[in-house]
Amino acid sequence: MKAILVDDEPDGIKTLQRMLGLHCPSVNIAATCNSAAAARQQIEALKPDIVFLDIQMPGKSGIEMIGELVNRNFEIIFVTAHNEYMLQALQYSAADYLLKPVDEDRLIEAVERAEKRLQEGKKEELTETLLYNISKAGQPSEMRLCLPTMKGFMILKLDDIVFCEAERSYTVFHLEDRGDKKTVMVSKPLLDYENMLVDTSFFRIHKSFLINLKHVKEYQRGEGGIVIMSNNTEIEVSRRKKEQFLLKIKEIYKY
Repeated sequence: MKAILVDDEPDGIKTLQRMLGLHCPSVNIAATCNSAAAARQQIEALKPDIVFLDIQMPGKSGIEMIGELVNRNFEIIFVTAHNEYMLQALQYSAADYLLKPVDEDRLIEAVERAEKRLQEGKKEELTETLLYNISKAGQPSEMRLCLPTMKGFMILKLDDIVFCEAERSYTVFHLEDRGDKKTVMVSKPLLDYENMLVDTSFFRIHKSFLINLKHVKEYQRGEGGIVIMSNNTEIEVSRRKKEQFLLKIKEIYKY
């Protein structure tokens, strides 16, 4: 894979070059750049397969540069310092990213995933989703969620999701009746999505269920109680989650 490395810090580029040389023999570094302007020139000239892109750089950011490109037929692995809103946008968009200092195992995994995606065909829609989510930074409820599936990926508005169900180390998304697909299975545990969907209308009412409170149609009292969702699925509320669930419902519906 022909690669371009973009980072305004020389030490960052040197470290990444060394780690790729040691652990990722499939990556051929064609160019290194220390600014968004230089990166744009090299990307347009060299047409890389993969770009390792530092997000926060002086002047124009890596994200702004990507947004300006006409053709984005390459994989991107973002490299970033910790930024809560940026990480949220990356996670929602199912984008590959590496936190500084870069961990070698995560680097190897990210390169392997990028290589697999390249073999399956380029998917520019993922980048479009990321750019959209970054424009909604700090407003997680407005973001779109990209779900990696067996055949590729699916992009959803959060309002399309009725509830999520744990099935071993997988998560099953139950969707509003769209006429085409009512469920999607994703090879990530429910806990990952519970953590990702903090500060939205989602709440985990049971060890196996993360529900969208906007899709609650009815609540029936009991030890924990039962919720009836908009698709008429009945889901038990665990006893220890009952009080918190009722408080969240009050927050959303202001009653």
